[in-house]
Amino acid sequence: MSEPRTLVRAGARLRLGRFRDLTLVPVIVVLLIAGSFVDPVFLTTGNLTNVLQQQSALALVVLAEALILIAGKFDLSLESTVGMAPAVAVMLVIPVSAGGFGLGIPSGLAIPLCLLIGAAIGAFNGFLIMRFQLSAFVVTLAMLIVVHGLQLGLTGGKSLFALPESFLYLGGATWLGLPAAVWITGLLFAAGIAALAYFRAGRALYAIGGNADAARAAGIRVDRVLWVVFIVGGTLAALAGVLETGRLGGISANQGVGWIFMVFAAAVIGGVSMDGGKGTILGALTGVLVIGLVENILTLKGVPGEWKQLVYGVIILVALMISRVAGGRAQD
Repeated sequence: MSEPRTLVRAGARLRLGRFRDLTLVPVIVVLLIAGSFVDPVFLTTGNLTNVLQQQSALALVVLAEALILIAGKFDLSLESTVGMAPAVAVMLVIPVSAGGFGLGIPSGLAIPLCLLIGAAIGAFNGFLIMRFQLSAFVVTLAMLIVVHGLQLGLTGGKSLFALPESFLYLGGATWLGLPAAVWITGLLFAAGIAALAYFRAGRALYAIGGNADAARAAGIRVDRVLWVVFIVGGTLAALAGVLETGRLGGISANQGVGWIFMVFAAAVIGGVSMDGGKGTILGALTGVLVIGLVENILTLKGVPGEWKQLVYGVIILVALMISRVAGGRAQD
């Protein structure tokens, strides 16, 4: 099988997937209607904008995981990268008195360093998985523990509040009436959608996720593509950490912990297959919106935190069933 034919088939699956991108729209409409009855504040511009800003960081991790899932792999360490990458980057530029290393590195380099750390984590994951043919699930599960443990060890389990201005700016700035985080997330999702739809490397992800051996036989450099997608995933998770840090005004020892469950939930209910080769970035985005609206409704309703996990699970199951009916296709 030739590479063009493999990519054409991947493109065909992508075009079919576009019709399923909006299968969660009925769920979103129901949530909007339900939220309007829960609290009159729900449908206000301010509240909906707040929902978008709060979900921006999670959405970037979902974007990263969706790309990796489409390629047929997993990355569980993304949630730890959300906390560790910004923590280490901040410690590299702040003085010892504020909890840093006291290296005197210019604060303007904090965000580039953070992204570089995220990319390095992704590159190391990809190296172990491709070079030694290890299970992506097991490798990234181990890295989830290692990366979070490194953050706890370096920070002593303490929160960091002496943040560079660049972190605070991206977390709190407003561009053209919307938070900067929303613009950044939206642009990156648009780039992801375009890359998978119109670029050879993006379409190759579907071919690899569908059948890596066939993709390799067709001339696609499977290992190189997978390695790059892990690097991109780690970088996106680090950027998510920057946005979350700026929004909250600090880096806690547990930043990002537990996110991976919601990340997988958003991706899967958005139509991204855990078997690889199926799903779209737009579908994953609708999954993020469902999660964000549910969380906001629970908050406005005053549901105790102890019950939120139960409600999340029930809503996800209902959303899956509605998505199945609307999409008319069995889910993997």
